[in-house]
Amino acid sequence: MRRADEFCAAYGLKVPILMAPMAGACPPALAAAVMKAGGMGGCGALLMDPETIARWAADVRAKSDGPFQMNLWVPDPPPPPPRDAAREAAVADFLANWGPRPVDLSAELSISFADQCEALIDARPTAASSIMGLFPPETVDQLRARDIRWFATVTTVTEALEAERAGADAILAQGSEAGGHRGAFKADKAEAQPIGLVSLVPTICDAVSIPVIATGGLADARGLVAALALGASAVQIGTALLRAPEAALSPAWAEGIGQARPEDTTVTRAFSGRPGRALRTDYVAASERPDAPAPLPYPLQRSATGPMRAKGRQENDLAYIQAWAGQSASLARATAAGDIVASIWAEARATLGQ
Repeated sequence: MRRADEFCAAYGLKVPILMAPMAGACPPALAAAVMKAGGMGGCGALLMDPETIARWAADVRAKSDGPFQMNLWVPDPPPPPPRDAAREAAVADFLANWGPRPVDLSAELSISFADQCEALIDARPTAASSIMGLFPPETVDQLRARDIRWFATVTTVTEALEAERAGADAILAQGSEAGGHRGAFKADKAEAQPIGLVSLVPTICDAVSIPVIATGGLADARGLVAALALGASAVQIGTALLRAPEAALSPAWAEGIGQARPEDTTVTRAFSGRPGRALRTDYVAASERPDAPAPLPYPLQRSATGPMRAKGRQENDLAYIQAWAGQSASLARATAAGDIVASIWAEARATLGQ
């Protein structure tokens, strides 16, 4: 409780609960609801251009004056992934079974990371969080100049130590239970080092001197209490909020989350080319068959699955949706986001005798 109280005091929070910055699933209304409940809002800005970043920050500030973080995905170093026409054709043929056949695949994201960083700094969030690597030193300097804290997402103790040396203000320790993309610094290590939160949090807490925020598979008061007992100062929740009405999720996705046992999620490269935990949908299961083509590297696979994912959203069909979900998905409640945050903290305090 002392660690949690100190963290809350440092960031203007009433509860040590952060909303995961989920790219594509972080509407301002959801972040504002978490902020009004005393937690920290979150924005996954991976897919946002500078104008959209500025607009999101303005929208959430119009709804709440609480703290929020904005997250950027650190791009892989050059060169871009190699192109293989035959392999791309095989993937396109396979995906034609699940929607319009993809054409004109792109090996690059159209949004400049440097421009995103500039827009994020101009937006002045409480914290900027990184994933898939560390912010460049010049970005870290700019964050400090604007009094924006840096939360570094890590998946190993080695990455945590690198982040602390680079100047991170707090560590987001992402356990392998987490929904969405694995935040490993090196893509080839993401599946080889699937460390669960119970092992990851205490070893990182022992290794670093900055606060640790536990994230991955946390969805209720029991998870929060466990994370604090392991040494964390706060928790970050994502899937736990996706059934809230403010998330405005596709009904099929929200229903799938509510029905999913831990074994109904899996780590797959089938959507983007990078490993991420999702519901085991028909498409994911088909992509695992021996006769299915191997996914293309990121972001080629993401480009290739674009038509299928659009079909899923339009038709509200889980078979085609990129349905990210953590292992504790079934604990997510279909109720207001503010009530979820408030009840998790109230139940945790009762458990702790506070």
